Amino acid sequence: MAFMVKSMVGGQLKNLTGGLGGEDKGDGEKSPAEAQGMTREEYEEYQKQLVEEKMERDAQFTQRKAERATLRTHFRDKYRLPKNETDDSQIQLAGGDVELPKELAKMIEQDNEEEEEKDSVIGQLTSIQNLDLDSLKDKAQATLEDLKQSAEKCSVM
Repeated sequence: MAFMVKSMVGGQLKNLTGGLGGEDKGDGEKSPAEAQGMTREEYEEYQKQLVEEKMERDAQFTQRKAERATLRTHFRDKYRLPKNETDDSQIQLAGGDVELPKELAKMIEQDNEEEEEKDSVIGQLTSIQNLDLDSLKDKAQATLEDLKQSAEKCSVM
């Protein structure tokens, strides 16, 4: 608050006096805090906040990268693809135990359920229903006729 009052009143006071005061330093002689119009304590606090915000952003970014690497690793395991060392290192950087976001975990769970249904007996029965029974019947009859003809030609029987 003192900064705001000083900047408002000080600027107007310099305009009135025409900048004749001896306290004005050259622009090259100002410290970084004075150059931004802050006291040294305010400037140090501002710098601490910047560092903390950067650390938080970096941590979030590392977490996201690890989540993506976990997802890629899951799909590599699922489809039996070779492992990637960079994904493993990203997971290690994030602390090793990375959980997927809820949406991604839900998608993976749905994929697993669909695969289990396909692998189950009921899934096999539904695939049988999709078969063309007439063509299957025709193939079976043609095979039987071929067997009968080959049996008639056989001299042992």
